[in-house]
Amino acid sequence: MMSQIAGVSPISRIAFLIAVAIAGSLNAQTAIPAPDLPNAPKMSLPALAQEISTPPSSIAQSPVSEGPSSSEHLRLTRADAERMAIEHNPRVSVARLLAVAQHQVVRETRSAQLPTANASITAVQAEDASRISAGALTSSRLFEHAGAGGGFTQLLTDFGKTSNLVASSKLQEKAQSANALATTEDIIIATDQAFFDALQAQSLLRVATQNTETRQTTQTQIASYTKNNLKSTLDLSFADVNLSQAKLLQLNAQSNVDSTMASLDAVLGLDHNVTYELVEDSSPLASPPPDADRLIQLALEQRPDLKALNYSQQAAVKFSHAERDQMLPSITAAGTVGSVPIRPAQYYVQNWWGGIGVNMNIPIFNGFLFSAQAKEAAVRAQADSEQARDLRDRIVRDVRTAWLAANTAYQSVAVTDELLKEANLSLSMAQTRYKLGLSSIVELSQAQYQQTDAAIGNTNAQYQYRLALATLSYQTGATP
Repeated sequence: MMSQIAGVSPISRIAFLIAVAIAGSLNAQTAIPAPDLPNAPKMSLPALAQEISTPPSSIAQSPVSEGPSSSEHLRLTRADAERMAIEHNPRVSVARLLAVAQHQVVRETRSAQLPTANASITAVQAEDASRISAGALTSSRLFEHAGAGGGFTQLLTDFGKTSNLVASSKLQEKAQSANALATTEDIIIATDQAFFDALQAQSLLRVATQNTETRQTTQTQIASYTKNNLKSTLDLSFADVNLSQAKLLQLNAQSNVDSTMASLDAVLGLDHNVTYELVEDSSPLASPPPDADRLIQLALEQRPDLKALNYSQQAAVKFSHAERDQMLPSITAAGTVGSVPIRPAQYYVQNWWGGIGVNMNIPIFNGFLFSAQAKEAAVRAQADSEQARDLRDRIVRDVRTAWLAANTAYQSVAVTDELLKEANLSLSMAQTRYKLGLSSIVELSQAQYQQTDAAIGNTNAQYQYRLALATLSYQTGATP
C-alpha cells in the first residue's frame, strides 16, 4: 500500500491514512437491514454480530424465505406441527384403522363361544310320496307341504381351544393399539426433526445473507481503494472471489430452506406447498438428564413398540395352545323346532316337530396335521420371544447413544458460542488492521471465513442439541 502512494508527501500520506481509518470505522457502523425482513430496523455491524451469536430461539421469529411478507404466513409452533401431523399424516390414520379392524377380529373369534341360530321356511309342490332319485332335498320322499322352523347350536366345550383363540385375538388387539401409538410417536419425532431442520436452515440462511452483505461491503471498499490506487488489483480479486463464494453459500442456504420446508409439509400430511412462519419455544436450553440408567429403565417400561412386541409374543403363545387343543374333543349341543301347517294328513301325524341333542367330536387321525400346526405355533412363539429380547437390547443401546449424543451436543453449544465470540473479535481486529495497512487481504479473508464458519457451527450446535433432546425423549418413550 505504501509503495503505491510513494509519490505523496509523508504528511499527506499520514493524513490520508487517518481519514481512511475514520471512514472505515464509520462505514463499519453503517446500518445494515436484517435479511428478508420488510421494513426491518437498521442495525450496526456489532449488533449484527450479536444477532448471529444469539440463540436460535431469539431469531426464529423472522421469516427468511422469499415471497409474501411474514404477516401473510401462517405461524406454526412445534406443538402445532406435532398436532397437525397426528391429525393429517396418513400413517397415523392407517395404524388407528388397523387397531379398529383388530377389535373386530376379537369379536369374530369370540363368536364361536356364542349360540348359533337360524330359521327356515319351506314350501314344496310335489307328487305325494314320490321318490327322490337325485338332488339336494333331504327327504327320500316328497310331499306337498309348507312349514317353518328353526335350529340352534351351542359349543359346550372344546377344552380350551376357543378360549385360547379369543385370548390370542385380544392380545393382538392390544399389540395393534400399541403399534398405533408407536406409529404416532414415529410421526412426532419425524415432525420434530423436520421442524428443527427447517428452523436450522432458516438460521443458516440468515448467516449466509449477513456474510454476503459483509463481503459486499468489503468488496465495495476495496474497489474504491483500488480505483484510487490505494490497494492492488490482487486485493480486489480476493474480495471478488470471497463475494462470489458468499453468494454461492447464500444460494445453497436458500435451496436448503425450500427443501426443508417441503419435507415439513410432507410430514404434516399436506399435498401442496405451504410456507409457514416457524415460531420456536423461547425457553432456555435445559441440560440433559444426568442418569442414563434411569432413562433406560423408563424406556423398557414405556416404549410402545416393545409393548406391542410383548403382546404379540403372548398372543403367539395363546395361539400355540389353541393349536395344541385341536387334538382334544369338542362337545356341542344342537336343537330344532318347527311347524307344518300345510301338510298331507295321512303322512304327517302332528303339525310340529322338535328335538335336542348333544354331539361329541373326537379327532382320531388326520395325517399329523394338528400336531404339526401345534409345533409350528410353538416355534413361532419362541421366535417372537427372541425378537422381543433383541428389541430390548437395541432400546438399551439406542437410549444410551441418544443420551451421550445429547450431552455432547450440549457441550458443543457452549464451545461454539465461545468460538463465535472469538471469531467476531478476530474479524473486527482483522478489519481494523487491514484498513490501517498492517495486514494483507489474505488475513482479512481468513478472518471472515472463520467468523462465518463459527456462526454456522453455533447455529448447527443449538438446533442439533434441541433435536438430540427430542430424540432422547423419543427413545425413552416419553414423547407426548
